[in-house]
Amino acid sequence: MCAVQRIVGLVVAVMAVMVMRVACSQSHDYGDALNKSILFFEGQRSGKLPSSQRMTWRKDSALRDGYEIGVDLVGGYYDAGDNVKFNFPMAFSTTMLAWSVLEFGKGMSSDLPHALDAIRWATDYFLKATSIPGFVFVQVGDPYGDHNCWERPEDMDTPRTPFAVSKQFPGSEVSAEIAAALAASAMVFRPIDLKYSARLLKRARMVFDFADKYQGSYNDSLGPWVCPFYCDFSGYEDELVWGAAWLFKATKQPIYWNYVLQNINKLESSATVKYINGVSYLGGSFAEFGWDSKHAGINVLVSNLIMSMAVTGSTPFISNADKFICTLLPESPTVSVSYSPGGLLFKPGGSNMQHATTLSFLLVVYARYLKLSNRVVHCGNVVASPARLVKLAKGQVDYILGSNPLGMSYMVGYGKKFPQRIHHRGSSLPSVGQHPKQIDCKGGTDYYNSKNPNPNLLIGAVVGGPDIKDSYADSREDFVQSEPTTYINAPLVGVLAYFNFRSS
Repeated sequence: MCAVQRIVGLVVAVMAVMVMRVACSQSHDYGDALNKSILFFEGQRSGKLPSSQRMTWRKDSALRDGYEIGVDLVGGYYDAGDNVKFNFPMAFSTTMLAWSVLEFGKGMSSDLPHALDAIRWATDYFLKATSIPGFVFVQVGDPYGDHNCWERPEDMDTPRTPFAVSKQFPGSEVSAEIAAALAASAMVFRPIDLKYSARLLKRARMVFDFADKYQGSYNDSLGPWVCPFYCDFSGYEDELVWGAAWLFKATKQPIYWNYVLQNINKLESSATVKYINGVSYLGGSFAEFGWDSKHAGINVLVSNLIMSMAVTGSTPFISNADKFICTLLPESPTVSVSYSPGGLLFKPGGSNMQHATTLSFLLVVYARYLKLSNRVVHCGNVVASPARLVKLAKGQVDYILGSNPLGMSYMVGYGKKFPQRIHHRGSSLPSVGQHPKQIDCKGGTDYYNSKNPNPNLLIGAVVGGPDIKDSYADSREDFVQSEPTTYINAPLVGVLAYFNFRSS
């Protein structure tokens, strides 16, 4: 019996290796994936849709946002599978889209105009959200009312309450992230629309000044409405430095460079316990990057500025960026992330694919900076060349596109096998074209509970992804695995553009 078990076990192991070899040998069409990853943003649009709208099952929605208080807040993006506009992650997604174009726009080819449209859809909205001096609108929609319903954005009858921060009730993290998004986007539009670029940069300065002068977290002023959805767990200091770094990159004005240098020590010492809603959290660190924590992004971005300016003197940015890289490499003695058996990067927290895409973006960006400066990263006795960083990022992208034990793409519409039951209201309910009659708050419950595939393909959406054992349930109810978000896709746009350019 033991011999039989050993033989069976050997056969299973060999089959697993064969599956992995087939998956790893699979080649991918990065151009097709890039096109789809940008198209996804059209499915997340809020407001009056343009005649150029390509995802045609989506229709106009939330056309009176802000009107109850006399402010036009129409537009922007829904963050994920719900119908709320959370400006903190929306701004980060916009910054990442802009950074993607700045670094890898050459690899976008015919998709570049669509990427610019995706950025402008957000920046037009942010201009509205920051149009009243002394106020920054940070959210539209009651998240509790919205999450209690399963209805299309076109049918919303839940409260569209606008939430703002102000001098008396500050929100430095979201304000500074909006400033970063506007500054980065100003650089994107400078070669093609100088007037619009100047408008974005002027507003970025104003919003950053507001964020810096009236410091405080929106957790304190709007906690019941922003937490636990997009609570700021790492403090607002990182967004202030991040915003200043982008403003320096956009303006080259010393005031912003000095701000970065003078405030970086606050980030160096920010790994302290913070209390949010009575729960203790450890502040961010050099190894974190995402919609909440900007630390690793700051170090990578500023490292390039230092390399290009030949800055003398001691600064922590390059050493911290190197240390960050060492936390990702499986062979590094200081690796701190985990990897699934199939090779997907994992970090604590939900919606894991956001880590795979954001960190892959930093890998290819930093690899580019290293190559330009003729540098390598030393992780103890391990030496990581720019090519090693690129290889690690490519492994993540290929996993997402189908080179994994399930042979499944985690991007909707890419490949032959992809998620069918994503956690997304608009995708899972009949389109307005197919079902013109309103579907009210609880009218969509049967569709939510259905085991049928979603009737509308949210092309390009990348879901939260499998668990650490490479297992994926494809269940609408399992939102951690099956919900797409703008901040998963935004950095992936840049990574796909990079690999598309390399393969062309």
